[in-house]
Amino acid sequence: MVKPDAGAPPQPGAGPQAVKASEGTGKASERTGRDQPGRPGSPGGTDAFGPTGPIAPEIVNPGGAGPLLLVCEHASNVIPARYANLGISADVADSHAAWDPGACSVARAVSRRLDAPLIAAAVSRLVYDCNRPPEAPGAMPEKSEVFEIPGNAGLSEDRKRARVAEVYEPFRQGLAGLIAATGAAGGHPKVLVTVHSFTPVYFGKARAVQIGILHDSDSLMADAMLAIAGDFTDLDVQRNQPYGPEHGVTHTLIEHGLRNGIPNVMIEIRNDLLTSEDQQQAMAAMLAAWIGAACERISLSAVPVPAIGVQTTGKGS
Repeated sequence: MVKPDAGAPPQPGAGPQAVKASEGTGKASERTGRDQPGRPGSPGGTDAFGPTGPIAPEIVNPGGAGPLLLVCEHASNVIPARYANLGISADVADSHAAWDPGACSVARAVSRRLDAPLIAAAVSRLVYDCNRPPEAPGAMPEKSEVFEIPGNAGLSEDRKRARVAEVYEPFRQGLAGLIAATGAAGGHPKVLVTVHSFTPVYFGKARAVQIGILHDSDSLMADAMLAIAGDFTDLDVQRNQPYGPEHGVTHTLIEHGLRNGIPNVMIEIRNDLLTSEDQQQAMAAMLAAWIGAACERISLSAVPVPAIGVQTTGKGS
C-alpha cells in the first residue's frame, strides 16, 4: 500500500510559478518551459542540449513505489538552439501550439501524492510530438492550428529521421525502460496515465468540456473514472473529448499501454483551469483522489484514495 501525501491543496491565488524538478535527466536551465513558458534557442546559439545528439526526457521519482506510471508528452515549450527556433516567434513558442500549459505541474503533483514515476518530454511538441509515431504527419507539424511552423516545412527524410533519433526514441525508450523496471520490481504498473491540457478555443470555436477522459480500445480505466466523476468534481467531464482515437492522440496509450497489457487512460484538462499554481495543485489533488478511487474500482487495490480537502469547481481564471 502506498501512503499518499494527504495534505489539503492550496486555495486559488496568485499567477503561475515555476516548479523545480526534484529529479531529472536534463539541465535546469532548459526546464523552465515545463511549468511556465520557456524561451526557445536562437539560431546559431548554444544551450544545455548541445548542437547534436539525443535529448533525454526528464524522469521524476523513477523509484516511486506507487503502481501508477505518469506520462507528460507535451510538458515543455523549449526549442533547443539546434532547431533555430523552427522559424517561429516567441509568442507562438509560448502558446498552446508549442506545449500543454499547466499539464506538467499537475503531473508532478500527482506524482508526489501517489509516489508515482513520471516521464516528461524535454522539448516542444513542435520539434517532435512524442505522442505521435514517426510516420504521423503531426509528429513534426508544418502547421499547428492557425500557426505556420517554417522549420518543419519540407523536411527531408534525413532530417525527419534525425528528429526521431534525437527526441522520439529517447522518450520512447525512457518510458519503455520505466515499464520494464517496474516489471523487474514485481509486475507492470497497474495503470498508465498520460496528462495533457487543451485550449478553451480552437479554430475560433469555444469548447464546453473541461476535463476529457480519453481511451483507445481499452476503456477499463476510463470507464471507471467516468462512472465516479461526480464524486470528485462538478466540472464538465466527457468521454473522448475534445479529442478521440480518430484524431491520432492515443499513440502512447497504444504503444505502451495496450501492447503491454496495462490499463491506461489519457486525461485532458482545459488550460484556463490551470492558469495559476494554486489551480494546478488543487486540480492535482482532485485527480489523485479520483484516479486512486478508479483504480480501486477496477480492483487495483494497491493504489490508495488520498484525501483532497476541496472539490475543484468549473470556475477558471
